Amino acid sequence: MSGSGKSIALDVLEDNGYYCVDNLPATLLLEVAQFLGEAGHDRVAVSVDARSSALASLPGHLETLKARGVECRVLFLEATSPVLLRRFSETRRRHPLAGAELTLSEAIESERTLLAGVSGLGHRIDTSNLLPRALRGWIKDQLGLGTGALAITFESFAFKDGIPLDADWVVDARMLPNPHYVAELRELTGRDAPVIAYLDAQEIVQRFREDLRSFLARWLPEVARDNRSSLTLAVGCTGGRHRSVYLAERLAQAFRGDWRVLVRHRGLANQDAAGSGA
Repeated sequence: MSGSGKSIALDVLEDNGYYCVDNLPATLLLEVAQFLGEAGHDRVAVSVDARSSALASLPGHLETLKARGVECRVLFLEATSPVLLRRFSETRRRHPLAGAELTLSEAIESERTLLAGVSGLGHRIDTSNLLPRALRGWIKDQLGLGTGALAITFESFAFKDGIPLDADWVVDARMLPNPHYVAELRELTGRDAPVIAYLDAQEIVQRFREDLRSFLARWLPEVARDNRSSLTLAVGCTGGRHRSVYLAERLAQAFRGDWRVLVRHRGLANQDAAGSGA
């Protein structure tokens, strides 16, 4: 049903790796599924609404896809007419079936009639009393997307260059022992074995790293439950070469098995670019 949360559903699916197609005519479902499958897309989300031509052909097309070995799941989003009336009035959006011949109320009831033949094809979700956040959670639970969809970026940086604008959480590592003041380590980075061994041997570094790991293990599931698709933890030190790089790498290593993890070293990337003349 228009106004029942289709855009929210597609956003959730897109954030979780689905290739999304909006307002696809039912008659093109088989062709689009074949084309996207051949193009290498193994997870596709398609929305079909009452504007679709030949809506009655949708059940048959789904059976054909299943016969071809394609796993198909159907979610039908709906809401009560008073709720839909309020939503369209508040957003001032035009109902897709409304026009010169139909009022908003009549368009909603007409759409409900048109969709009656497909409403029972899959799992029905009444969004009448659901906040967007709750609807996102329900869709993720229904499709088994879980919390693993959260992408975490561990980014090191130098405070002298400023805090990264994309940082959600910022950690200051400047109170830890600095390899810069060890002559044989100065030109190395936090990815080099001698620096790693030096910092691994420091009790204060290990306590700090464990505190960060425990904090993240406790709170990352809550971030994922809030339907966030990504989070950037920026770890900073003075020069962005040793302590912050070491911690970003160690934390990424600790969480890579449970989450989608990226590592970015802003200071090193800038230095590499400068060194190459880029």
